Amino acid sequence: MNVRIAKFIADSGFASRREAENLIENGRVTVNGNKIDNPIFFVGDTDVVKVDGKLISCRKETSLYAFHKPINTMTTARDPMGRRTVYDCLPIEYKNLKYIGRLDFKTTGLLLFTNDGALARRLTLPSSNISREYIATVSKIDEKGLKRARGGITVDGIRYRPMETKVIDEKNLLVRVTEGKKNEVRIVLRTCGCPVIKLHRISFGPIKLGNLSVGKIRKIEQKTIDALLKTL
Repeated sequence: MNVRIAKFIADSGFASRREAENLIENGRVTVNGNKIDNPIFFVGDTDVVKVDGKLISCRKETSLYAFHKPINTMTTARDPMGRRTVYDCLPIEYKNLKYIGRLDFKTTGLLLFTNDGALARRLTLPSSNISREYIATVSKIDEKGLKRARGGITVDGIRYRPMETKVIDEKNLLVRVTEGKKNEVRIVLRTCGCPVIKLHRISFGPIKLGNLSVGKIRKIEQKTIDALLKTL
């Protein structure tokens, strides 16, 4: 399928559509070795597009995957202490994916993977305000402490945003956060008198863990990816 040269460059992530048009008008773009100075020019899959001599490749379709992280696994490619990592749990065809954020060694549940590094970074920025939901099993429930958590607290000089909490039963809480600081749920609940025994993530934005088995991975539908991107 042929597309306009400016759109091709923009879709590659090299520049915006307007910036691509300026590059073309300034004679910095070639197609199959020929300089192009008109943005109304169409290219196809077999054409070789370069900007200032640098090859421009059309960006691959973004793929997103949900993975059910087992307990006692590190969210990293390699662990200097030799502990099992999430990549040790993945089939070989998924080894090149990038994880989105981290779950600590003991935390289980939903961990996202993608082939798009830029998307992974965007989704983990505190400014993204993406809701993450957890089931926290705690040693005790302190209602006064939970009220503090709901208002936001500062621990060791670090400010944590207000945390939504709902009591499920005498040992379990539904927790929702939007910032994703390191060990946020464990730190805040411990400080508020509700030490965490187990932590299990069940959602990330519109993406739910559902009935995905431990250690298994599934591809996310495009409509769900689109819903996630609209929140950014």
